[in-house]
Amino acid sequence: MMSHDGMDDMADLLAEEKSQKPSLKDRSDTVDLTTDTSLMVDISDALSERDKVKFTVHTKTTLPDFKQTEFSVVRQHEEFIWLHDRYIENEEFGGYIIPPAPPRPDFDASREKLQKLGEGEGTMTKEEFSKMKQELEAEYLATFKKTVAMHEVFLQRIAAHPVLRSDHNFRVFLEYDQDLSVRSKNKKEKFGGFLKTITKSADEVMLHNQKDVDEFFEHQKVFLEEYYTRIKDSTSKADKMTRTHKNVADSYIKISGGLVQLATIENTDLSKFLNSLGDGFEKARKLEGRIASDQDLKISDTLRYYMRDSSAAKDLLYRRLRCLSNYESANKALERARLKNKEIQQSENAQQHARESFDHISEIAKSELADFKTRRVQMFRKNLIDAAELEIKHSKAHVQLLKNTIQTLKEA
Repeated sequence: MMSHDGMDDMADLLAEEKSQKPSLKDRSDTVDLTTDTSLMVDISDALSERDKVKFTVHTKTTLPDFKQTEFSVVRQHEEFIWLHDRYIENEEFGGYIIPPAPPRPDFDASREKLQKLGEGEGTMTKEEFSKMKQELEAEYLATFKKTVAMHEVFLQRIAAHPVLRSDHNFRVFLEYDQDLSVRSKNKKEKFGGFLKTITKSADEVMLHNQKDVDEFFEHQKVFLEEYYTRIKDSTSKADKMTRTHKNVADSYIKISGGLVQLATIENTDLSKFLNSLGDGFEKARKLEGRIASDQDLKISDTLRYYMRDSSAAKDLLYRRLRCLSNYESANKALERARLKNKEIQQSENAQQHARESFDHISEIAKSELADFKTRRVQMFRKNLIDAAELEIKHSKAHVQLLKNTIQTLKEA
């Protein structure tokens, strides 16, 4: 519930007595998962080391496929990628939207900023340095939480899917309590993956102009291409907005520090006024940082996740078009075989297999795309409402802050 008392808003938004230990309860709401509790997966803990993050994956289940009802394992990012690749490479899941793989943990930007801050310590006041360090530590913590959330969402999407969760590799990932011995790809494997991507891109270009026999899928193809372009642009603009709020907060640190330093130099009646003004900018800095954090969580993260999820939906349409192309090629091969009166039975079998594959992937894909739309609309509606309520709450707090600061300055 939103508070209608400006002072309550200020107390809530500006409170900083928080532990620096990462809390994994703050999740990025990006997916609408089912209420089925037969298989529940979460990341109960995570440990950040310099070159890796260790995730503790906790599972509770009533399914008979598992040996225990509750258990935990420790996994690293490479093992999440291994699991994602198993789904992508398995033709049985060709008709499903495979949840996008979580992005690689990347704390280099935050570490670089902390390093630069340390190098520039002598050029700023002790108070300015302390505040800047707090901001960067908070940024690092937010990045860590988002990294954990994206890995958790990936597993929860699979666990909530009635078909994907039945895969043997997923059960191994959740239940096998030893290291999966998954290493990072070497240069040869990365180059092979690059060539595969190039081949896929070229194939997509060749299939792009192929007319679909089903108007539903033709409409979905046009929509997803336009949707992906627009949501990618929106994500970039949302990130720019968040960065601007963070830059404003950083500017307030310098202004506040300068006013406090000036107050110590003046040592007159003006010092009280300058200290009060500096305190106002410090509170505004905290509020601006909270605004940036909430917008990043409710808007930027939502856009970024569905940009990646829409890419996964486009991959599904590509796989279906590939099946359609194979089916049409099989039809042509059967016609040639009948004209030559050679290998007719073999061609008929190939044509029948291609048709069955195409019909199967089409049937599943319709359901998956419908579910994708429902999930997307629900979560955008929820997160945009949350974002609007937070904007109102922040605005009230901002107004109250200005009133309080003006009153304090009058009394100074």
